[in-house]
Amino acid sequence: MTAAARPIRTLIVDDEPMARASIRVLLASDPDIELIGECGSGPDAVTAIAAQGPELVFLDVQMPRMNGFEVLAAIGDPRRFAVVFVTAYDSYALAAFDVQALDYVLKPFDDRRFHRAVDRAKARIRHARLDHLANALAQVVSGAAPPAEPAAPAERIAIRDGARTVFVALADIDWIEAADYYVQLHVGAKAYLHREPMRDLEARLDPRRFVRIHRSAIVALDRVAELRPSAHGDHCVRLRDGTELKLSRARRGRLRVLLATQTARAASS
Repeated sequence: MTAAARPIRTLIVDDEPMARASIRVLLASDPDIELIGECGSGPDAVTAIAAQGPELVFLDVQMPRMNGFEVLAAIGDPRRFAVVFVTAYDSYALAAFDVQALDYVLKPFDDRRFHRAVDRAKARIRHARLDHLANALAQVVSGAAPPAEPAAPAERIAIRDGARTVFVALADIDWIEAADYYVQLHVGAKAYLHREPMRDLEARLDPRRFVRIHRSAIVALDRVAELRPSAHGDHCVRLRDGTELKLSRARRGRLRVLLATQTARAASS
C-alpha cells in the first residue's frame, strides 16, 4: 500500500460519551479511516496528539477545563493534522476557521453533512501526503540532502565567566529575565548573566518545560506555584520560592493550558 493510500489515522475528542459513540459509528464503515483512539478531555487530547500523531482530529469545542481552541493553542502548530470541530452551536464556525480548522459539524449529527466533512478531510490529507512525497522525490532526483531533523531541546547552557565556562542545567533554572542583548538565568539564590537575546534562547528551550509569560520573562512550568490577580485586572505568576512576575494578558490563556496539561500528565503517570 502506498503512503497516499494508507488509512487516515483519526482521533476523536469529546467529553460526551454519546457523541464519541456517534462519531465512532459514523466512521466505522469507512475503510479509509483508522481510529487510533478517543479522548474525553482537553488535557488527554494534548497528550494523545503528541504521542500518537493523528492526521485527522474530531475536536469538541466545549469541554470542561480545556476547550477545543485551548487544545490547539497548547499544541502550538495544529497544521500538522486536519481538524473537524464538533459543536452544538454554529456560532463557533467563524472562530473555527480562524484557527485553520478544515470544517465543523453540528450536534446532533446529520449523516450527509458529517460524511461531507470527512470527504473534505480525506481529500486534504491525501493532497498533503502527495505533496510530501513529491518533495521527497525531488530531493532524491536533485541529490539534495534530506531536511535535517529538528535539533533536540538544549539540556544545559554554557556561560562564559571570565576565563572559565560555567554549565547551567536547564532543570535547575527557575526563571529567565531579559536584559537587552543578555538574559539573566535565575537558579535558586544565584543569577547568571548570559549573552544571548531572549528570542534566540527561547527557541532552544523545551516548550513543554518553559513558557514565556511576558516579553521580559520566561518561567519553568514546574516552578509555578499559582497565578494571582494584581492591580488593574492584571495577573502575576508566583513561583515556589515566592518570586512574583508580571503575566501578560496575551499569554495568560496559553499558560493556563500548559499548567493544566502538566497537571493531567502528572496525574496519569
